[in-house]
Amino acid sequence: MRPRCVKADNPGRFTLDGTRTYLVGHRRVAIIDPGPDMDSHVQALIQEVAGAEKVWVLLTHGHADHAGSGTRLAESLDADIVGVGLDTATALSPGEFIDTDSGRLTMLDTPGHSREHVTFHWIDRRNDQRAAFPGDLVLGVGDTTWVGEYVGCVADYLDSLNRLRALECDILYPAHGPPIEDPSGTLYAYEAHRRSRIRQVGKVFAAQPEATAAELVKVIYGPALPDDLRGAAAMSIEATLDFLAS
Repeated sequence: MRPRCVKADNPGRFTLDGTRTYLVGHRRVAIIDPGPDMDSHVQALIQEVAGAEKVWVLLTHGHADHAGSGTRLAESLDADIVGVGLDTATALSPGEFIDTDSGRLTMLDTPGHSREHVTFHWIDRRNDQRAAFPGDLVLGVGDTTWVGEYVGCVADYLDSLNRLRALECDILYPAHGPPIEDPSGTLYAYEAHRRSRIRQVGKVFAAQPEATAAELVKVIYGPALPDDLRGAAAMSIEATLDFLAS
């Protein structure tokens, strides 16, 4: 049994075809990553949980395309906010869980894409399926996500991929892109891409040690990279240089 999914109308370079908000349960329901603060999306979620006895709003991290509607939605539904990213969110301690009528959700720290980032592990004992909601740790398409927000994020990201891999999930439900039917292969592909980029940055920087991050972007990504992505790429390279220096 798969979770319900409500996709926000916020397509973009980082959101792909829009933020996917997942709902686990019906009477006791968890809304995972409520998405951007858009009237159409908030109202669609309210309609989906109409008649529920208990509602939780779960946040994998605080970026606006994931948590923007969190406070507003929680107030509308008298729901508790669980996870990270908002001051009103409460993290689950080891051993704690959200008990929906479609299985239990536990929280796993998976920083890297952002300093505060978690994955929700879903165990649905009715069909013995192991699934997870990894937020932006991985996407439903491609082999990379943005890693460049803070010092130490690259090391954290690689550790988080291993932590998620250890769950041995049957399926992953990222917030952007379709479900991932081959979690193991996808996680290895994401790690391989990240390590390949680390080697590439190290090689180019060794040849041009005086180059700025912006100059390295031109060499590594070339002219095909859209201008509005160059700032994010420079931050990612700076984070990679920090990883290489550590």
